Amino acid sequence: MNGTALISIICEDHSGLIAEVTGRLFDLGLNLGDTTFAVLGGGAEFTLVAKLPQGTALTEVERELRTLPLLKDAKLTVTNFQYRESHSEQALITHRVEITGDDSPGLIARLSEALPKFGANIVRLNSESVPSESGARFLLRMAIAVPPAKAATCMATVANTASQLNLKCHWQQVG
Repeated sequence: MNGTALISIICEDHSGLIAEVTGRLFDLGLNLGDTTFAVLGGGAEFTLVAKLPQGTALTEVERELRTLPLLKDAKLTVTNFQYRESHSEQALITHRVEITGDDSPGLIARLSEALPKFGANIVRLNSESVPSESGARFLLRMAIAVPPAKAATCMATVANTASQLNLKCHWQQVG
């Protein structure tokens, strides 16, 4: 079988996890594409798209990954990836945004609602609630794609929305 796999792992976070998983995939001859990793509390989420070598079955990849000691109790899925392997124009990052302040429910919803009317697309998002002296601090990082003609207005709207929520917003244009 020749194709593309989506590999998703949710497990306890361990030092060396990425090295162990990617090393095994390399040994199997898989070519990694888009890959994300995040520590989520005491756990980890690792998702990747990989091109399978001729003759390698999804079940073989899953069986090999399940032999790794760090994945002993992992939620592991290896499935066929049915979407295109490369990004569209809508996924080319044009701006990086960082928003910080005191945490409260609904912040990501309010901030992300500002984007669609400008045709902007969130390509990557990372949010953390970090303990602080005043309670929890909110840290949001987004990589977004904004059509050039709407970029200035879009970024001003994001910054204004953050300000209304008593948050600080810093952004930079990429490339």
